[in-house]
Amino acid sequence: MPLTVLQIAAMRPLDKSYRKADEKGLYLEVFPNGSKLWRFKYRIWGKEKRLALGAYPETTLIVAREHRDAHRKQVKNGIDPARENRLARLERKVNAGHTFGDVAADYIRVKYEGEGKAKATVDKQYFFLSHLTPTLGNTPLGEIKPIELMAALRKLEAKGHRQTAKSTRAFASRVFRYGVGIGKCNDDPARLLSGNLSAPKVKHREAILDPKRMGEFLRIADTYNGQPIVQIAVQLLPHVMLRPGELRLGLWQEIDFDKSVWLIPAERTKMRKPHAVPLSAQAITLLRELEQHSAGLEYMFRGQGKKGPISENTLNQAYKRMGFGSDEVTPHGFRTTASTFLNETGKWNKDAIEKALAHKDPDAIRAIYNRGTYWNERVQMMQWWSDYLDTLKTGSVVVPFATRNAYQS
Repeated sequence: MPLTVLQIAAMRPLDKSYRKADEKGLYLEVFPNGSKLWRFKYRIWGKEKRLALGAYPETTLIVAREHRDAHRKQVKNGIDPARENRLARLERKVNAGHTFGDVAADYIRVKYEGEGKAKATVDKQYFFLSHLTPTLGNTPLGEIKPIELMAALRKLEAKGHRQTAKSTRAFASRVFRYGVGIGKCNDDPARLLSGNLSAPKVKHREAILDPKRMGEFLRIADTYNGQPIVQIAVQLLPHVMLRPGELRLGLWQEIDFDKSVWLIPAERTKMRKPHAVPLSAQAITLLRELEQHSAGLEYMFRGQGKKGPISENTLNQAYKRMGFGSDEVTPHGFRTTASTFLNETGKWNKDAIEKALAHKDPDAIRAIYNRGTYWNERVQMMQWWSDYLDTLKTGSVVVPFATRNAYQS
């Protein structure tokens, strides 16, 4: 017969523990100290097992039966309740003390700092983490729900930072996948949000695309009256087609004057591959002049009063003093200028131009088979480019662009 509340209340402790059955595997065990514990007895996979359901009276008869019925359904479906409870306890133990902030910081240390990624790349990851720390930083990784992450991302969108929101979601997804791999969580809730964010507004870096205006810029650069090292950086960047960080972090050991080559190591390039830059005669002249100001130092473009390089904003400030706002000129924009002008000439193979810019081929299959470096063509192209910039600077008549030559083959 099933137990009643009155029967349970009348049970007194004995010298030894004893059990009183309810029904369907549920029973109450009474201990000598007077405590009473609900247990559920069941069979699964040919074995008899018992599962504690809670102490009486905290766990009432009604609640104990509800637990029993739920576990009976698990057994019927081939699920072992004891195993499920054990896994749940293990999961809580794993999650305890392992917050999103802890795991994210560990992820950055292992996958970015530990693998020698560029400082700018590492800093970018901490930047993404900073947007999630206020709301999710102290939350156990395995307890975060998609709606919580979405709330943090919506705050970025509300400020108009759509691209940052998108990149931050991708960062969170990488953290969750890392957490799955090290047993800190079981899923990646960020992946469910990939289609929920507003599309970023495309913002192109400003660049000079008018030949006459480019000539004006080059003439003004030659009369810049700021620090000599900064002036040379301003003059040199259009000739070498480098990313601003690759230029300003340049080391003298990377320059081979005998071969007229600037070899940038893999750890300082965006694509993480060494990038060789043929140096025109004009570029060599500027570097020889730069030697007079920083020869013997580690960095070519040393910042004023410090051992490190010029800052990221140094060139922008120089352009501003020259009369060119950020709506017209940016350091990265000179790569767009070179790419646009060189492609419009029809003289140079598109692949040679892409190699000069150290771009990754968007066609993965083509990238596998396109093994040529177009070095000889790039050497001639870089000299032609510097000569063309000189033509613009002097204000000479600009010869119309010719048709493609033999380099197209």
